[in-house]
Amino acid sequence: MKPWHEQDAFWRDLAGHLFSPARLEQAAAEVDRVLALAEVKPGAMVLDLCCGPGRHSLELARRGFSVTGVDRTKLYVEEAQRNARERGLPSADFVLADMRAFREPEAFDLAINLFTSFGYFEDPADDRRVMENIHASLRSGGKLLIDTHGKESLAARFRPRDWYEEDGAIFLEERTLSQDWSWIDARWIRLEEEKRSEFRLSHRLYSAAELKELARQVGFSGTRVFGSMEGTPYDHRATRLVLLATK
Repeated sequence: MKPWHEQDAFWRDLAGHLFSPARLEQAAAEVDRVLALAEVKPGAMVLDLCCGPGRHSLELARRGFSVTGVDRTKLYVEEAQRNARERGLPSADFVLADMRAFREPEAFDLAINLFTSFGYFEDPADDRRVMENIHASLRSGGKLLIDTHGKESLAARFRPRDWYEEDGAIFLEERTLSQDWSWIDARWIRLEEEKRSEFRLSHRLYSAAELKELARQVGFSGTRVFGSMEGTPYDHRATRLVLLATK
């Protein structure tokens, strides 16, 4: 298990891979799915928690939403700020902060946390703190949308090892489950010409029932889960665990 504060190299050194041009181009379609599932009104105030370089924040701002993107990786926040200026999007604001500490009482109509950005802390109390911060930051009737790996959906297609090639580099990934299926450790190896780089990333796994219960404990209601961002059922065909909850 690699502590949260020691995983910075993963996000910094693999930024070009994690947020490749092909992935950045998918932002518009991904925002389409977010808006369809969350059913928020135009012009709403949106919190993009763990926003990375701001691909979804910027797309939401382009569509007229007021967005606050929060991330703890300085490289990403600076890139997002620069892109917002270059694109003339003053309604996109970016904050360098740890999600355990960020809280803006009753400031947002929607909070999104996408692409497995929840559960990176060793102490589960930190996950609860994050959920409490989100709840406090939403207005009454505001919604939370989390997109992550679920225990059930991951078990159905778990692969201990994978490899693939991208942009002239070979990536190898090894995954190990621990703590009675509540934690996953991933070891990444990048081979590029004669250079070899290794990274580790770990995070907590939740079942649908566990994530719903955590949301309920901090005050959310009307909680639903889906098996994809398209709103498909969370059943044996689910590819993701998507939680939609209302304050």
